[in-house]
Amino acid sequence: MEQKFIQNNKMDIQISPHHLKLIVQKAAEMGAIQALTKAGKLKPYLKKSEAFRKYGRANIENWALTGLITIRKDGGNSAGWRIDRMEVEAIVNSIELLRFL
Repeated sequence: MEQKFIQNNKMDIQISPHHLKLIVQKAAEMGAIQALTKAGKLKPYLKKSEAFRKYGRANIENWALTGLITIRKDGGNSAGWRIDRMEVEAIVNSIELLRFL
């Protein structure tokens, strides 16, 4: 089976149909999360414990240290912190895509 590639004449980027499918799939997932958040079905922010459980403590702490995610505090020193759901989902989806591309 011959693979066809999509080419952009200016930059000559080649994307296989499989890779294009993965990109579109991740974009659709992000759109669904955003729609569910705007509809009130998902919270726009994750608590620290939720983020650690879902994505791993080391990942969350590393992404925060490198500035990929922004930690927001609800109050004073003892207040819990939260992260934007779309921020962390964008990072996770980007990492997953980079593994396949």
